[in-house]
Amino acid sequence: PMSLLTYEEARPWARSMKNRVSQRQMPPWHVDRTIGIRKFKDDPSLSDAEVATIVAWVDGGAPRGNPADMPKPRVFEDTDKWHIGKPDLIVALPKDITVEAEASDWWADFVADSGLAEDRYIKAVEAKPGPGASRVVHHAVMYLVDPDNSNPMGGVLNEYAVGKNGDVYPEGAGRLMKAGSKVRFNMHYHSVGETIKDRTSIGIVFYPKGYVPKHQMQTLLAPNQDDLDIPAGADNVRSDAYFKLERNARLTAFMPHMHNRGKRQCLEAIYPNMVVEQFNCVNYDFQWQIVYNYADDVAPLLPAGTIMHVTSWHDNSAGNRNNPDPRNWVGFGNRTTDDMARHWLTFYYMTDEEFQAEVGERTSKRGTAQQQ
Repeated sequence: PMSLLTYEEARPWARSMKNRVSQRQMPPWHVDRTIGIRKFKDDPSLSDAEVATIVAWVDGGAPRGNPADMPKPRVFEDTDKWHIGKPDLIVALPKDITVEAEASDWWADFVADSGLAEDRYIKAVEAKPGPGASRVVHHAVMYLVDPDNSNPMGGVLNEYAVGKNGDVYPEGAGRLMKAGSKVRFNMHYHSVGETIKDRTSIGIVFYPKGYVPKHQMQTLLAPNQDDLDIPAGADNVRSDAYFKLERNARLTAFMPHMHNRGKRQCLEAIYPNMVVEQFNCVNYDFQWQIVYNYADDVAPLLPAGTIMHVTSWHDNSAGNRNNPDPRNWVGFGNRTTDDMARHWLTFYYMTDEEFQAEVGERTSKRGTAQQQ
């Protein structure tokens, strides 16, 4: 919460910057770089050389340098930018919502017409709170409701929590949005001592008209562990959750979700032959709910019967600066002051033929790379 636009503004924070980049807390990208898959579509993290440059500058006294060598001031992107690019369609809450300065946590559902006049396939999707409202939007889950109301609850379209980027589907995979569809917004608001208005919206990028992707995307809130038992003052409290995939699948993205006491979450696959592969671990930060989109050539291929295993750790000690009260036992709950151990998986199913073909292609490419 400070400006870093000029040397005079940045210099007092030099040691803090060194600490944050060395621990890879900033830029916000919290995947443990020493474990599992390391290629993602939208990784903004610094290289080892960039981190070393900042550390050396701080250790050298954080000198100003020669002003004559200074480049032109950087033009920064709007903080309200869409990470998925310019949306083809934006659907907003049907009205402004006022979150009072002091009030209990509030959950509400709203349904908005999309205005879509023809069937289209979704390529990418992202949700954003209204300007200045990210402080009060604990989360928003958007559901796609078919025009015939055959599924009035709708399937999960996208989930937002503070700091989240967008969901970008791999080429050839998408999701059908029918003409006349509606969007249901499941909102969770949390008062912050100031009256704030919100009008959360969801932006959608479509494939070209007439294009029909080969695969249909799925987003599930799984695996989940809702039976939490986090003693007062305790650290490294572990919980485990499991979810079985009944069909072959390609995992394209994952997103951890905990609350203020969340510390770390790891995702691994237990294959039908009982071989275990760890995909990723995230050093969790409640302020940055990031979805991690795998690079296409490393997105995990999961045979039918694979069990997805998520391990979560919570820190309810006084050493956790985000902990609202380490004196209290904590269990599962929807309030910000409660906690969760949940996980979002984004994937698509594959036929046996498609699965075997892609596994063979990956194996061939690895063999070629090793020979080179």
